[in-house]
Amino acid sequence: MLYWFFVKGFGPIARRRLGPSAKGVNNIPRKGGGIIAANHLAVIDDALIPLTCPRMVHFMGKAEYFEGKGIKGKFKKWWFTSVGVFPVDRSGGSKSLGALEHAREILEAGHLFGIHIEGTRSPDGRLYKGHTGVARLAFETGCPIIPTAIIGSRELQKPGTVIPAKGTTQVIYGRPIPVTRNPNATHDDLRELTDRVTREIQAMSGQEYVDEYAQKVKERIAAQQQQ
Repeated sequence: MLYWFFVKGFGPIARRRLGPSAKGVNNIPRKGGGIIAANHLAVIDDALIPLTCPRMVHFMGKAEYFEGKGIKGKFKKWWFTSVGVFPVDRSGGSKSLGALEHAREILEAGHLFGIHIEGTRSPDGRLYKGHTGVARLAFETGCPIIPTAIIGSRELQKPGTVIPAKGTTQVIYGRPIPVTRNPNATHDDLRELTDRVTREIQAMSGQEYVDEYAQKVKERIAAQQQQ
């Protein structure tokens, strides 16, 4: 209920500022589980999808959002939990797999799950190599993947900016990619499906593709800045 309260209550304000338009909304399944697989350019991306999607979308959020102390920390945890966000430990291994397990439960319950396939925001506006978590979820559940391109959000919210500028954005929902349930999918299967989703997003967004993980690029940039 709080999800729709925020979307309907604060939606008009956000729409006036972010100017979101949507294309391909009819590609979103009317019922049943589905994976909204999108690129990631700015923090406001996670507002643009709920503003343009007719169904509730559950998201992962980095664990730090849920670990703050004091009144501010408790408020942030309450806020993200209320709008359908659950924590993921991005350090990898079993901790990250736990978040994927929760995402699987959401999909099997017939809900939509949103995921940014690059794993983090693009450091420069280009589209980076996708992580295979999206494919793993699709093979484990048999749910379709809806490639989704977000356009214009980086121009409104530059890296390091908290309050976005006023302007226009667009969310394009591509045709669903049907996936046959296959819990025994190989690494090659996961990579092939992930790359297919990435190509679909690139075709809609028009971004330049970089065959490297965005997080690795960010780490390299941070190391160079320290030097």
